[in-house]
Amino acid sequence: MNTIILIAADLAAISILTLALYLRRHRRRDLVVSYLGMNVGVLAVATALSGSAAGVGLGLGLFGVLSIIRLRSTELAQHEVAYYFSALALGLIAGIGVEPLWLTLALMALVLLVMFVGDNPRVLPAYRHQTVVLDRAINNEPELYARLEEVLSGTVHSATIQELDMVNDKTIVDVRYAVRPQQPRHSQLGFDQPAGALSPAPQELPAHHAQPAVPTSAGVA
Repeated sequence: MNTIILIAADLAAISILTLALYLRRHRRRDLVVSYLGMNVGVLAVATALSGSAAGVGLGLGLFGVLSIIRLRSTELAQHEVAYYFSALALGLIAGIGVEPLWLTLALMALVLLVMFVGDNPRVLPAYRHQTVVLDRAINNEPELYARLEEVLSGTVHSATIQELDMVNDKTIVDVRYAVRPQQPRHSQLGFDQPAGALSPAPQELPAHHAQPAVPTSAGVA
């Protein structure tokens, strides 16, 4: 009975992880298929091995073997690697079935909670990571930081020079920075009043004093 409950719990957990979290936030359908297939495959193998005496050891060995697999089709970002290991961990936890039952379910819920919070766009929303190619060879750190902050419109926290080309006058930098909050567009254009407000009437120009007429020279009669 516990096995059926754990399988159902794993299917629900991997559906939440891939469809409700990953696909909704990152929109990569190909990795959703990869996460689902890997999770169910690991769940099946771990469930089959859990009946033997060496089930736990073989499960951990399977985790280690799968952890060194490198997907060579496309490069994975760090958050995608985190989803990859989370899907793997959910399958192993449900397949091995730690006693008591509530502990297994709690561990699976913990994995989902960590991914929900850690990959939430509201967590450190201003922080960015970028590789920048500058059109100048800059080896002076204060000058480099000033140039990067000018280009990125943010506050640079760290900058690592990956390539300094003195011949072609080029610098490739790995930058971690935080973007500055931008002002609303109406403030930049000078329209600070709310919509519908009447603008003040322009001040009248000072009236010029009438200049006395200059008499023209009259001809002599």
